[in-house]
Amino acid sequence: MSPNTDAEPIAKGTIPTIKQSFRDLFRWRQRVAITNEYGEVATEWQTPEPLQNPVKLFMQLSAKDWLFFIVGLLAWTADAFDFHALSIQTVKLAKHYETTKTNVTTAITLTLLLRSVGAAFFGLAGDKFGRKWPMVINMIVLGLLQIATIYSATFQQFLAVRSLFGLFMGGVYGNAIAMALENCPVNARGLMSGILQQGYSLGYVFAACANLGVGGSTSSWKTVFWIAAGLSIAVGLLRIPFPESQQFLAAKAAGKPKVTPAAFFRETRHMLAKEWRMCVYCIVLMTWFNYYSHTSQDSYTTFLLTQKEFKNAAASRGSIIMKVGACVGGTIIGYLSQFIGRRRAMVGAALISGCLIPAWILPTAERSLSASAFFMQFFVQGAWGVIPIHLNELSPPAFRSSFPGITYQVGNMISSPSAQIVNAIAETHFLRRSNGDRVEAYGPTMGVATAIIAVGIAVTAALGPEKRGSR
Repeated sequence: MSPNTDAEPIAKGTIPTIKQSFRDLFRWRQRVAITNEYGEVATEWQTPEPLQNPVKLFMQLSAKDWLFFIVGLLAWTADAFDFHALSIQTVKLAKHYETTKTNVTTAITLTLLLRSVGAAFFGLAGDKFGRKWPMVINMIVLGLLQIATIYSATFQQFLAVRSLFGLFMGGVYGNAIAMALENCPVNARGLMSGILQQGYSLGYVFAACANLGVGGSTSSWKTVFWIAAGLSIAVGLLRIPFPESQQFLAAKAAGKPKVTPAAFFRETRHMLAKEWRMCVYCIVLMTWFNYYSHTSQDSYTTFLLTQKEFKNAAASRGSIIMKVGACVGGTIIGYLSQFIGRRRAMVGAALISGCLIPAWILPTAERSLSASAFFMQFFVQGAWGVIPIHLNELSPPAFRSSFPGITYQVGNMISSPSAQIVNAIAETHFLRRSNGDRVEAYGPTMGVATAIIAVGIAVTAALGPEKRGSR
């Protein structure tokens, strides 16, 4: 490995940062800022360290560490199952409530919009009361809200329940991360974090499996929601025997002051005033990424059922294979980003996914569509697999506890109508299939939107900063 050499300091200002970041994208060695114990900053070129054997990293976790990680992963997976139980059954729900698919996806918009509010509320609750009981309450209430969805007699009641669901959904991820990762060895956390991130895709796979199992009748959507309710309540009860978060107990023993709502908003204002450029950049990046995932996945089952005229079983199989690709890609590309660089991984994955769009929407056979969907989501979620560690590295040290969550949730709020936009356009534009059937244009809508988003991600990541290795 070649020795580290001095480099020009990290650029200051928007235009200089863009120019330097774009040039650095094409240099293998990483420009890294090193701060010593006296606060002095030196910048040097570093050669990426070789990837560690993942098996060796896995072996560093004890049986207790694995148990904590699995329960945290189950919580995040159950949360995703609850959410996707709706998105993969949009057609069934539209028939059940005798409304349009666009109206049904209003529930997805409300869920994602209020999820951000729930994340802030339960984050503060977790700091005051600990991680354990807020997570238990979260999971049990999510299960009960799935049951309430089943018994919603009118579409207005359905939307109201899904809005409440969004509030409680927002509280799961932070507590799941705390439980899954805080007991992991430090040098294994990057790999385990990437695996944990794929719990979202795994929840989609399980929801699609349930949809495959219950069949295509309109009333079968309720069975999937019953399964989701049982899973969430079971995870909530499973959390009870486990102890409180060690980080919370240590902070409580040290007399660390609790974060009040006033203090939270005061810190947020301070962060926005001091680090507004980085905040704006990360919010734009996260807006692109949230549109990326929801545009390419939430309406995919609907696309197979309507435009491709598949039966429920074939559409479910295609959705399962698609998200298996997401699980694999997110883990692999997130892990490789430690060696090839965060931005190169995101730019490469986004551009490849853009190139795959014709193969993703044009075939007519189940096998062809399933294979292209696997690789499409391999790269979509592969780019996503880099995000947790990239956001953490970009976070200003003084705001590392709040910066990733705030920027992610604001981006999530902005992109909340993504599925509704896709359905609104597709339901008002039509194609003529080779058999003469007039069908809704889900494929072109998803394809054009995803192409724009993929280019947006590639450009935003290529022109933005990277702090891999900084310390």
